[in-house]
Amino acid sequence: MNNYIELIDKKLDEFMPICYPQKIFKSMKYTVTLPGKRLRPIMCLETCRMFGGNIEDAIPTACAIEMLHAQTLIHDDMPCMDNDMYRRGKLTNHMVFGEANALLAGDALLTFAPQIILKNSKNLGAEKLVKIMEEYFERAGAYGVIAGQVVDIESEKFEVTEDDEQLPEILDYIHTHKTADLFKLALRTGAIIADATDEQLEEITEFGQAMGVAFQIADDILDVTSTFEEMGKTLGKDKEAGKLTYVNLYGLEKSKKDLNELLDKCFDILKRNNLQSEIFEQILNKIRIS
Repeated sequence: MNNYIELIDKKLDEFMPICYPQKIFKSMKYTVTLPGKRLRPIMCLETCRMFGGNIEDAIPTACAIEMLHAQTLIHDDMPCMDNDMYRRGKLTNHMVFGEANALLAGDALLTFAPQIILKNSKNLGAEKLVKIMEEYFERAGAYGVIAGQVVDIESEKFEVTEDDEQLPEILDYIHTHKTADLFKLALRTGAIIADATDEQLEEITEFGQAMGVAFQIADDILDVTSTFEEMGKTLGKDKEAGKLTYVNLYGLEKSKKDLNELLDKCFDILKRNNLQSEIFEQILNKIRIS
């Protein structure tokens, strides 16, 4: 995993030179290159490897997905959204560059990322590039992470203690689109680059859905059990805002139980498809909470 992280960090630096006007490129690069787990690009590269592809072919797409992820973080942290001051232990983008530049940096990354794929992946051929672009724009747009963020904001008005049959469905929608969609984007594009079959794409999509929801449940749990030093961001804000989270809806113990059941499902998907990956085993085990 460390080898993947080093490779991704090196390529991100290469793909993001500081050009004129420098302020916008510095703002974009600031959040993209903050120290992090690089889970999504790692998942793209590892999926490509698992299905017999060449990881070099997947590097531009993997890096673009990290740029897209950074874009969601920049906008998520802004005063009009979650109003967070810290991300990964560092000041958030708008705290360093101002709200206007942070907003524009997020907008720029949304379009800069697919350019990185197109400019650096011509060897993949037009048909495969179109498939990758379809995946990117669906997950990045109004059917994907933006939809998840909208419903997440709307969920603040819900009283999660009331007996409302809609709340589990709404929560699943948030987790699917705000978190799992980028996991599925990473997995599916890695598989597409490796020429995976339609059946393999379906299996890895199911894996990404379960893993993404598990990851978000774990994040909801850690929001109430962890510390700033461990997480690198302000904690407890979801509860203060009255947001619809897994812990607020189901309680801590059920959240832990459901989280571990989803992780077991992920392991089962790998096993039944004879997919061997120490990387995914490490990621899944790190998400697990006892």
